[in-house]
Amino acid sequence: MQKNFNTTIETLIKQYPIVLFIKGDKYSQKCNFSKQAVDILNKFNIEYHTINVLNNKKLKDQLKIHSQWPTIPQLYINQEFIGGTDIIINLYKTLKLHEILEVHVNS
Repeated sequence: MQKNFNTTIETLIKQYPIVLFIKGDKYSQKCNFSKQAVDILNKFNIEYHTINVLNNKKLKDQLKIHSQWPTIPQLYINQEFIGGTDIIINLYKTLKLHEILEVHVNS
């Protein structure tokens, strides 16, 4: 079963150039950390996809194993794991998220 979820996770991060696994969705977040992550991504003029992990506990658990990151949300850009909300906030404040997204847009 674990392999199936890893395949699902890999498929999702390949399908969407920017994907944010959160509690809730882009329009209705179910926790403050998810809201903070969405708020930051919304500051950029980019398209991104959200996956609601509350709909599938096994996917949520496997995502944590796949990324080796214990919390949700989790951000992937161009199939690369970026981090959770604390990392996203830090990257935003130091303008590194801007650089990462600029590379994404120009690739």
